[in-house]
Amino acid sequence: MPKYFTRDQAEHIVPKVEALMRDALRLKAQYAEAEQVLKTTVHEITMRGGMSVDKERMLEMQRRRDSAGPKLQAILESIQEHGCLVKDLDTGLLDFPTLYDGREVYLCWRLGESRIEFWHGVDEGFQGRKPIDEDFLARHSDG
Repeated sequence: MPKYFTRDQAEHIVPKVEALMRDALRLKAQYAEAEQVLKTTVHEITMRGGMSVDKERMLEMQRRRDSAGPKLQAILESIQEHGCLVKDLDTGLLDFPTLYDGREVYLCWRLGESRIEFWHGVDEGFQGRKPIDEDFLARHSDG
């Protein structure tokens, strides 16, 4: 059963999940960089029919990649344990389930936003974001 939030409850945990999201973005970048170096090197070896490889650098890139992956997974799980949903890691987009007129919808927050100011239906996604107004605040709940 999903956890439902009021906007105040969701905003209370935003600082915690924001810090986790920033860590996740850093680890994702670290993973991607190491993976790219490894792929580029393998491609160069293939294209040249062999070459001298900086083994220490390759091992370091493998260590970075192999270390970042599980850490990133753990952070994403920690964010989800707070009850919110990671919708787009690249933009830091999170949704917080809430009830509006008895149906599930999402409070929508993106990294860099100072507070939760939008909501959308579960099938609408980011493009369907609507501003939170007094009517929404009066009619949404945490169940």
